[in-house]
Amino acid sequence: MNTCLLVIDAQASFQHRPYSSERDMPAYLAAQNALIHGAQSAGMPIVRILHVDGPNETGNPFATASGHVRPIDGLADFQATATFQKSRHSALVGTGLDVWLTRQGIRRLIVSGIRTEQCCETTARHASDLGWTVDYVVDATLTFDMQQPDGKTLSAHDIKMRTATVLQDRFARICPVEQALETRT
Repeated sequence: MNTCLLVIDAQASFQHRPYSSERDMPAYLAAQNALIHGAQSAGMPIVRILHVDGPNETGNPFATASGHVRPIDGLADFQATATFQKSRHSALVGTGLDVWLTRQGIRRLIVSGIRTEQCCETTARHASDLGWTVDYVVDATLTFDMQQPDGKTLSAHDIKMRTATVLQDRFARICPVEQALETRT
C-alpha cells in the first residue's frame, strides 16, 4: 500500500497550554478515531508524530519529563507502524520521516492531528512541495481560538476554514474522513 495516515501531535501536551479548550475535542476525536479505525481496517500504515521541544523540565508540557508527550485521552489505541518525534512545525524537518516514507514506497499522505494551522498545515505544504500527494482531513484536525493582532478573537472554526481555503488545490485535496479512506493510490 502506498498511502500512509499521519497522526500529528495528537498528544496530551496541548491540554496543558493556556489556550487549550475542550469545546471541539469530541468532534475532533470522533473524526480522528474514524480515520484511525478506517486506516487499520484497510491495512494502511499509521505514523504517530509527537512534538517534543523546549527545556526537558516537568513544567514544560512538550518535554518528555512532563509526562504529557503521550497520546491524548480519548484517542483510539493503535499500533503505530512508525513513531517520530519532532521539534519543528513540519513533521518532515529533522525527523527522518521523509526517508522512511520514501523507503516504504509511500506516495500519498493523509494528514490529521493537532494543530490545524500549524503543524498539520505546515507538514501538508512541505509534503506537497517534496512531491507527495496530500489529503488533508480538516475534520480530523483540532485547533483553538486565537487572538488576532487587532485584539479580536479568530475562532477555531474560522482558522480551520482558512486552512482549508489556502491548501485546497494548491497543496492538498481537502476531504472528509470517508473520502480520504476511499482512495488508496
